[in-house]
Amino acid sequence: MPDRRNEPAAWAKDAQLRIPPSEPEVRALFTGRGGELAACRKFAPAARNYTAAKLMSQVGLRVSEACGLDLDDIKWDLGRFGKLHVRHGKGARGSGPRERMVPLINGADRTLRWFIEDVWGQFDDDHTRPGAPLFPSERKNTDGSARRVGDDALRNGLDNAVEAHLPGRTGKLTPHVLRHLCASQLYGNEPDLLAIQGVLGHSWIATTMRYIHVQQTRVEDAWVAGVERAAKRLEGLARRGGTCG
Repeated sequence: MPDRRNEPAAWAKDAQLRIPPSEPEVRALFTGRGGELAACRKFAPAARNYTAAKLMSQVGLRVSEACGLDLDDIKWDLGRFGKLHVRHGKGARGSGPRERMVPLINGADRTLRWFIEDVWGQFDDDHTRPGAPLFPSERKNTDGSARRVGDDALRNGLDNAVEAHLPGRTGKLTPHVLRHLCASQLYGNEPDLLAIQGVLGHSWIATTMRYIHVQQTRVEDAWVAGVERAAKRLEGLARRGGTCG
């Protein structure tokens, strides 16, 4: 049967809110994990898991999409920051994979450059091999090249990082929540739902709207800002009226 979970009509009872962490929590998570990398017993897998999680939070990749990326899917010459060619995006109504180009915004370009230049070579020594995975496994193919990482490894890596550096979110901060985080941060910077829909690869903009979580104080902050602007206009009118009188 077709997967109808992304359709607006399927806003069902099982569609629970996935509230993303706050910006301080996100900084604590990635700063803590990044600081540990140099002392990790298995640096390369830890750095891979760190990079994949950070990329999910920066450009909203699904964990399956991250696993399916090849080195050749990074198009450094496209756009201002480069783009990712996501070839295995989730399709609507069982239509099969949907491709999209994802801009390397939010520092994703720097994240990937660091990983490729300083880490990737510890898994494989041939950057030019056709089909070389962006996120390799520690396991090898029969020809000695690195296999593709599985989603369980990336999920477990995130779980371990959360348990160590954000224990209050243990069991609650998943790769899917990182997609919600990305959507919310993009909306906070520029509330263009169509652009966010394109980044996340949603078939329905109504689905994208479910991913937007406005900070609790945003409505109050907007109201205060509006009152202050109105007060300044009235103050300006009063001064001009006093001059004319």
